[in-house]
Amino acid sequence: MLSTIPSLAADLSQIRLEIRALQGQLVTWRRQLHQKPELAFSECLTAELIAQNLKKMEIDFMSEIAQTGIVATIRSAYPGPVLAIRADMDALPIQEENKVDYRSQHDGKMHACGHDGHIAIALGTAYYLSQHRDTFCGTVKMIFQPAEEGPGGAKPMIEAGVLYNPDVDAIIGLHLWNNLPLGTVGVRNGALMAAVETFRVLIQGKGGHGAMPHQTVDSIVVGSQIVNALQTIVARNINPIDSAVVTVGKFHAGSANNVIADTALLEGTVRYFNPVYENYFKQRFKSIIEGICQGTGATYELDYEQLYPPVINDAQMAELVRSVAVEVVETPAGIVPECQTMGGEDMSFFLQKVPGCYFFLGSANSEKGLAYPHHHPRFDFDETALAMGVEIFVRCVEKFCV
Repeated sequence: MLSTIPSLAADLSQIRLEIRALQGQLVTWRRQLHQKPELAFSECLTAELIAQNLKKMEIDFMSEIAQTGIVATIRSAYPGPVLAIRADMDALPIQEENKVDYRSQHDGKMHACGHDGHIAIALGTAYYLSQHRDTFCGTVKMIFQPAEEGPGGAKPMIEAGVLYNPDVDAIIGLHLWNNLPLGTVGVRNGALMAAVETFRVLIQGKGGHGAMPHQTVDSIVVGSQIVNALQTIVARNINPIDSAVVTVGKFHAGSANNVIADTALLEGTVRYFNPVYENYFKQRFKSIIEGICQGTGATYELDYEQLYPPVINDAQMAELVRSVAVEVVETPAGIVPECQTMGGEDMSFFLQKVPGCYFFLGSANSEKGLAYPHHHPRFDFDETALAMGVEIFVRCVEKFCV
């Protein structure tokens, strides 16, 4: 669903002519990638396209990092700091329903989150900077990361040393965002996206005849109590000023209407912004589930996984992006600070290591029918946003060393 922010016409007058001239190439790259979507850690064709273009641009790069990742290094004519730009590469296991000539050629796989656009923007930025090494100082590292959609490629890339040699001083990244209209940029200091944690609870009761419940331990009743009790964590344990979500998305139990289920399976997700809750939910889950099971005579198995921490933007880097974006969108109404989402992103691991800013680039255009949400089989975006993304990245590079 689109934001209630009014639609703003994309003003390309603030995009320099040389970047506007790249628009056709940006669209070509994006559509080539869109036709060949690949899932996590299998982005071989994607990496090959990136590598081929970096070679043509005569940009130094290293490949096969964390399996399919690539890091390109662009050195300016002058000494200075090191700024990294991150772009994710993977697609989703979704069957595309768009009727366009660049639709996915890989059955059951689709770029339904804009990562094809992220790569195109990063390639365009790399090309422009490689042709204008006298317009900025220091070094830019372009990080093409696999597996953002899961299980997460940021952490293994960091472990492989992508933030060193040369050492990265700060990092930026963007997400094309169909929750905002074209011509807007969502940027804010502090928490932008939520931590992502998942849980799986197997309740072991004692099955029996539906007419003789006194002989059983009803796993469905136990599971229902757990579902209700878990909701009190947010309602009664979390500071009301903070935002958090506990969602039980799966509840499987029973096989017949006159049989009390022996087991029940619950699965779900936890989201929050404040890092202070990093281990809180896992501990609270254990105590609640253990207490209910002890009180009812059931036993349980709890698998709790902490996937991604929250995306926390550095204040100075967020101001850098905001100061640049306001020049590109050319209107204060185009800057959207209230753009938080409970969605998660493993860009958070980079932001834990170095100061940085992750921001949203509005890409929806309802007049063109390009307003389907992310992860929808008809997701697509207004490609005008590609040149806007390059302009914002380039200006960040130029201003970072001032």
